[in-house]
Amino acid sequence: MPENETIQDLGLDEYKYDFVTDAEPVFRAQKGLSEEVVRQISAHKEEPEWMLNLRLKALEIYESKPMPTWGGDLTSLEDVLDEIYFYVRPQDRMEHSWEDVPDEIKETFEKLGIPEAEREVLAGVGAQYESEMVYHSLREEWEKQGVIFDSIEDGLKNHPELFREHFGTVVPTQDNKFAAMNSAVWSGGSFVYIPPGVSLETPLQAYFRVNQERMGQFERTLIIVDEGAQAHYIEGCTAPVYSTESFHSGVIEIIVKRNARFRYTTIQNWSNNMYNLVT
Repeated sequence: MPENETIQDLGLDEYKYDFVTDAEPVFRAQKGLSEEVVRQISAHKEEPEWMLNLRLKALEIYESKPMPTWGGDLTSLEDVLDEIYFYVRPQDRMEHSWEDVPDEIKETFEKLGIPEAEREVLAGVGAQYESEMVYHSLREEWEKQGVIFDSIEDGLKNHPELFREHFGTVVPTQDNKFAAMNSAVWSGGSFVYIPPGVSLETPLQAYFRVNQERMGQFERTLIIVDEGAQAHYIEGCTAPVYSTESFHSGVIEIIVKRNARFRYTTIQNWSNNMYNLVT
């Protein structure tokens, strides 16, 4: 491609995920990042005190670190972040049956082909809408073998020792400014555990959708593949095109133990006004 030729010049600018769903959230925090917002996130998730303390310490680290200068131009990002919603809760609880997902949210993922993909080829599927996982499901055959594929929040709640042992060991809070931001406001993402010797024959998939304008999405995914196990995890991301910027800063931590094999695939099909800074 010539240096001055753009995607639009090539006629490749059609973006089929540019649609917005009319879904009113059950809660939306105020714009911008603050201690109050961090406390609201932790309270909504009914987290243990140690996680709230970790979030608050991460906020201090984020505020102490300068904006990176070694990559793209982020000079305007500070102003953008002041106008971002850091936490939007789309529904009261995550569902494990597709039929129980609210119709307006279900419509979004049906347009993206998620239920069809689950039926045909996947071992399990998760769907995140705005700040929270709205749906998570794992085939019974893998559940019986001890595989865990759930939201990150349920990982913290239901498997606290396993979670705490591994959380932040690959990407520590102080790794970089945006890892610290994620550690302060993380919400949504997957918790995966593959027991020793178990080999998943089909992939696990998680899908992340931003719908609201001026939205920030900060999923955190923690994957533990125990000794001799094998798995493949796929994630995909999209958002509509708005006249204002949105922001995505996820963190994924993958722990692969002795003689285990793991494949991670990410397809991030964001609109061109999305800041995407992941670790």
